[in-house]
Amino acid sequence: MAQQGNGARLGIIAGNGTMPMTVAEAAGEAGRPVHVIAIQGAARPEIEAHPHTWVSFGEIGRVLKILKSEGCSDLVIIGGVQRPKLDELRFDFGALRNLPAILRLLAGGDNSILSGVVEFFEQKGFRVIGAHDIAPDLLATMGPMGKRRPSAQDEADIAIGIRVIQALGDLDVGQAAVVARELVLAVEAVEGTDALLERCKQLTHRTGGRRGARAGVLVKCAKPGQERRIDLPAIGPKTVHSAAEAGLNGIALVAGDVLVAERPEVISEADARGLFVVGVEAPGTAS
Repeated sequence: MAQQGNGARLGIIAGNGTMPMTVAEAAGEAGRPVHVIAIQGAARPEIEAHPHTWVSFGEIGRVLKILKSEGCSDLVIIGGVQRPKLDELRFDFGALRNLPAILRLLAGGDNSILSGVVEFFEQKGFRVIGAHDIAPDLLATMGPMGKRRPSAQDEADIAIGIRVIQALGDLDVGQAAVVARELVLAVEAVEGTDALLERCKQLTHRTGGRRGARAGVLVKCAKPGQERRIDLPAIGPKTVHSAAEAGLNGIALVAGDVLVAERPEVISEADARGLFVVGVEAPGTAS
């Protein structure tokens, strides 16, 4: 269910995936108008069902001008984009005016970049809010989302995966890990979850189990100190497909920490492929 807005037009900066459409639809259900800034090369064509403007990555001045002219006081930034190469960017005049701040953003790790993006827009007079503030149903909830449940071995693997992500959080490393029979097979870095799972295809049979048998869990949760308004980890149907192809038993998501895109399709794909998808508590969280 969408959260009721204040009636002011909501700005949405849209990257790839279905999340931008979900947020725009949830805002509309709550009676809140939107204007979408769709990033060329990232946002899907379906976003054109909503009031929108297409922009290139370097048109920072144009983005600010559109958001202000449309009366967007609140802003959601949702959907992934590839970090651009500096020599490929074509800055407009507004971007050049803010070039020192932009260069500082592009120079850091993910956490510093994302915190800097929020600070940049807030200094321009916008309030950056999370996609889950508009569409709270996107957040993973406690318990199984399909027919299957994790085994005792899976639960042990899940606990290790969460500890790994949390331990590496201070180093700004990833939001996902794959653990099989209590062995850490892989940790997500800059390549993203799909590439992480591709790497695991060659590893799951090395954990002491029978060749061809399923083993292991993809664990996703937010890093400690993460900028939650624009970078919560997410899964979708493709994640489930890739986890099945990698030979895993299932996917564990820390409840309230992970966004689930196209939830009915995620559940259908998991059931069809024989995987579990489960929301779990972070260590130390009271029941």
